[in-house]
Amino acid sequence: MGCISILLVYAFNAVAESVPADVPASASEAWWGWEFLGRLHPIMVHFPVSLLLIAAVMEVMTFRKFQSSLRTGINWLVFVGAGGALISAVFGWLLASSGSYGGDTFATHQWVGIATAVLGILVAFFLWLIIRKKRYGFVKVYQALLLLATVGVSVAGHYGGSLTHGQDYLLSVTPWASDDDELLGGAEGPSTPVEWQTFASLDSLDDEQEMNLNLAVRTILAHKCYQCHSSDKTEGELRLDQKEFVFQGGESGPVIHPGDVKNSELVRRITLPPGHKEAMPGKGKPLNDNEIALIKLWVEKGAPWPDQAKGIFRVAPLAPRQPQLPAAVVGLENPLDLWVNEYFKKNEIQWPTVVDDRVFLRRVYFDLIGLPPGPQQLADFQADTRPDKRKLIVAELLARDNDYATHWTTFWNDLLRNDYTGPGYITNGRFNISDWLYRSLASNKPYDQFVRELLAPSEASKGFIKGIEWRGAVNSSQTTAMQAAQNVSQALLGVNLKCASCHDSFVSDWKLDDAYAFANIFSETPLEINRCDIPTGKMADTRLLWPELGNIPSSGSVEQKSQELARALTQPENGRIYRTLVNRIWGQLMGRGIVAPTDEMDKQPWSQDLLDWMAIYFAEEGYDIKKLLYLITTSKTYQLPSVTVADPATINADNFVFTGMLKRKLTAEQFADAVSMVVHPIYSVEALKYNPLGNEEAFKNVNSFVRAALVQNDPFLTALGRPSRENIISAREGQATLLQAMELTNGKLLNETLIAGAKEWADDHQSPESLTEAVFRQSFGRAPSEDERRVANEILENGVDTNAVQDLLWAVILLPEFQFIE
Repeated sequence: MGCISILLVYAFNAVAESVPADVPASASEAWWGWEFLGRLHPIMVHFPVSLLLIAAVMEVMTFRKFQSSLRTGINWLVFVGAGGALISAVFGWLLASSGSYGGDTFATHQWVGIATAVLGILVAFFLWLIIRKKRYGFVKVYQALLLLATVGVSVAGHYGGSLTHGQDYLLSVTPWASDDDELLGGAEGPSTPVEWQTFASLDSLDDEQEMNLNLAVRTILAHKCYQCHSSDKTEGELRLDQKEFVFQGGESGPVIHPGDVKNSELVRRITLPPGHKEAMPGKGKPLNDNEIALIKLWVEKGAPWPDQAKGIFRVAPLAPRQPQLPAAVVGLENPLDLWVNEYFKKNEIQWPTVVDDRVFLRRVYFDLIGLPPGPQQLADFQADTRPDKRKLIVAELLARDNDYATHWTTFWNDLLRNDYTGPGYITNGRFNISDWLYRSLASNKPYDQFVRELLAPSEASKGFIKGIEWRGAVNSSQTTAMQAAQNVSQALLGVNLKCASCHDSFVSDWKLDDAYAFANIFSETPLEINRCDIPTGKMADTRLLWPELGNIPSSGSVEQKSQELARALTQPENGRIYRTLVNRIWGQLMGRGIVAPTDEMDKQPWSQDLLDWMAIYFAEEGYDIKKLLYLITTSKTYQLPSVTVADPATINADNFVFTGMLKRKLTAEQFADAVSMVVHPIYSVEALKYNPLGNEEAFKNVNSFVRAALVQNDPFLTALGRPSRENIISAREGQATLLQAMELTNGKLLNETLIAGAKEWADDHQSPESLTEAVFRQSFGRAPSEDERRVANEILENGVDTNAVQDLLWAVILLPEFQFIE
C-alpha cells in the first residue's frame, strides 16, 4: 500500500508537468488548474490532521479493549483520515510544482508529509486486515503505526507552519523567543541604523560610501527578507542573500534595475500598503520609512555591490587587546570595579550598597562550591570582624578542591556534552571524560593546557572531540568530524557553525566552505562538501576559521592535525578563546555574560574594555580559572544586590544595561544538594555514576551525602532543568516551568526524601517552636519572620507530627529564597 501511494504521488506530478499544447504558458509555468488544486493543500492538510489525532487519542482511551464501543467511530476516523493524508500529500506535491517554494524547510516538510501519507495508508491497511480478516495479531503493529503517523503529522505541521507563517511561528509569541534582529546576530546596522539622508545629499559615492550604503541595504534584506528568500527557503525562485542571486531575480525576472527605481520590482513591492497581497515582506514587520528610503536610494545610485563588500554581521576582533586601566578611585580596590565604574558613569548609574553578610555568604557558597552554608558557618562569618573576611572566605572555598571540582563538573559537563549515560556509550560510539574532567578541575589545571588536552586528547579526554557516533545513517552535518568542528567552535570560541555546516549561514558571515575546511582537521580522509545533505562534488580544503592563527597541513593524520590545532588555538595571539572563557565565567556568576548569549562572541559586549582587560589578566595569571573566580567574586560589582528582570527577552537584548548580577534560579544539582543538606540526602551511595575517590568507603569518609552532579540524570533532575547533554548546553533555562512545578509538588523522589527528613526532624525536636527555628536557621541562616512563624504554627498546630513536619519542610523548600541565588 505504501508503494502504491508513492507511485500515485509521482503519477500526479507527471500529469502536472504535462501541460496541454493549447494552454499558453511560459517554460517555467504549469497549467493553472494544477496550481489551483495545489493551493487546496493548506485546507486539506487540517482534515487528516484532526482525524488521525482524534483516532489516536481514542485508541489510547480504549488501549486495553480493542473491540470497544468506540471501535466503529475510530475505524471511520482512521480510514477517512488516511485518505485525506494521501490527498493532502498529492495536493502538496502539486503546490510544489508551481515553483513557489524551495529550500531546506520546504524539503523537510515535503518528505515528512509524504512519509506521513504512507504511514496513514499502512495504518488503514492493517486496520482493514484486523476488522475484515480477523488478523488480531496485527493490533500492536496497527497501534504503533498510528502513533508514528500522528508524530509525522505533528512534524509535517510544524514545518508547514514555518513555510506558511515563518520560522518559529508557534513559539514567536513566547517571552523567551528571539526577535529577528537577535536571531540574525545583532548586526551593526540595526543597532545603529544608517539614516538615508547620510547618502541622499551626495552627488556621487566614493568607494567607502558605496560600501556603507551596500552594507545598510544588505542588513535590511537580512533582517526582513531572508526568512523567505534565502538558501533555506526560496519563494518565487528569488534569493536575496547573495549578490549573484539578487541581480538574477526570480521567476518573474529581475527585481532590481540599477539606476531605475520606477521599474524595480523590489521597490514596488516594499512600497505597497501593508495588507496588499503583493506587499513585501509578506510576513513579519514591514519596512519602516528609513529602510524603504535606503533601498530606493541604493537602486537610484546604481545598486552598488562591491566584490569585497563589508560583512553584514559584527565580527569581534581576534587579537588580544589591553586597554589602559582607569585611574584609581577611593573605595574601589578591585580592577574590575574601576571598569564598571567607568560604565556606570557613562550610563549615569549610582553604585548601590553591597549586600549583607548573609546574602553574600549564601551567594558565594553556591557559586563556588554549589552548596549552601550551614548555620554555624554563617554565624561565624557574621561574627568575624576582619575587614578582609569576604576575600578570606572566597580563598577558603576555592581551596576546597573536592567540593569545587564536583560543583563545576556540572558547568563543564553541559558545555562539553559529557554525561554518565546516554546515546553512544553502550556501542562505543561515545566516550566519557568524567575522571579527566574532575581531576583537571581539582588540580586547577591551567586553561590553555586544559584546552590542548581536549583538542589533542589522551585516551581519558578524547570524548569531547570524538563526539557521538550515531547508529545508522546520519546527515552530513552530524558526522563525527563535523560534530567536532561545531563543538570546538561553539564551546571554546563562541562561534555557531551549525547553520554553516549545512549551507552558507544567514545568521553570520560563516560559509559552508569554512565549516567543512575546519571539519577536515578532524577527518582522516578529505571531506566532500555537502550542501543541505546533497554532495556538491567539491572537496574541502583544510584550514582554521582564522587563517592568521596559522596553517594546518591537510596531508597529516588526525592526530598530527589535532596537535597543530591545539597549538594554534591556545597561542597568546588568539584573544578570542580567552575572551570566550572569561565571558562564560562572568555569565555563570552574574547571570548574563558581558557578551550575550555566551555562544555568540561576535555580538557587542556591554563593556569591551572590561572583557578585553579580563582576558589579558587571565592570560598573564597563567590561565588560572580559580584566580579569575577570585577576582570576580571579591569585586564590589559581584557584591551588589541582585536584579530581577521582568521580561526575560531583555536579558540578551543589544540595549541591555548592567546594574548588578541577575537573580538566578538554583540549578537542578544545587537545589538537590541544598535539599540533601537541609531535609535528607536525596541520593544514596549506590546512585553514584562517577566516584572520584574510587570506592564507596573512601567516598563516605569525605562526603556526608551524594552530590547530584555525580549521579545520572533522572526525572527529578530533568524536571529541574538538567539537560540530556547530547548537545552543547552553555546556559540552562532560567524560567520556572509547569514540569518543575509538577515535580516539586507530586514527584516521587522528592516526596520520599521529605518523608524521611520529616521523621528525622521530628525525632530531634519536640516542640513546634524549636523545630521551626531550626528549620529556618538550617535553610536560610536566619530566624523565621513573624508571618513565617504564624504559618508554621498553623501547620504544626497538632504538635510535631511527621506529616505536619513534612508539610513544613515542603513549604520551606518552595520559598523563592530557597530556590534562588539573591
